Amino acid sequence: MKRSQINKAIVDASNYFASNCWSLPPQPSWDVTDFGLASFDSKGLVLINLANEPEYCEKLMYAKRNQVTPEHYHKQKKEDIICRVGELAVVLWIDIKDTQTNKITVQINAEKREVEAGTEIILKAGERITIYPYQWHKFYPISEECIIGEVSTANDDVNDNFFLDEHIGRYPEILEDEPALLKLLSE
Repeated sequence: MKRSQINKAIVDASNYFASNCWSLPPQPSWDVTDFGLASFDSKGLVLINLANEPEYCEKLMYAKRNQVTPEHYHKQKKEDIICRVGELAVVLWIDIKDTQTNKITVQINAEKREVEAGTEIILKAGERITIYPYQWHKFYPISEECIIGEVSTANDDVNDNFFLDEHIGRYPEILEDEPALLKLLSE
């Protein structure tokens, strides 16, 4: 990923946070990723760690329409994904390789529901979904831009992200084509 793309993503996210009255803490930990696929416009995400404690984690994320966070699961982490601004689609599976239609019990806005695996669950601003360990999931904005929140158990981005696409790397290789606006979490 080019440093110029990372810088632009940080500026775009910062402007969108500000235009929606989201104040960031002093010196937040930024993360910008294309998941190592060199296609940030289709597989990309901007993340800011607001808290990363041994017991819990909180993140604020930013994505544009067509930017997918690819299919993955966590063995340890339980997380609430919250649509803060915009509209967000979340897709869940128990076993992503199972071609049979199956139902998943999921918690949306603190209410348990049964949904078909592989179908879009649309979250409007303020709505949340709880994702349990071993649940495959992906998410993406259906609005032009989206602010996404995450509150979870302890976060381990290096050892607890299991992606369907074996070519995915959690942190991108950075090609330095201009000076960095700030140091990323992975640097």
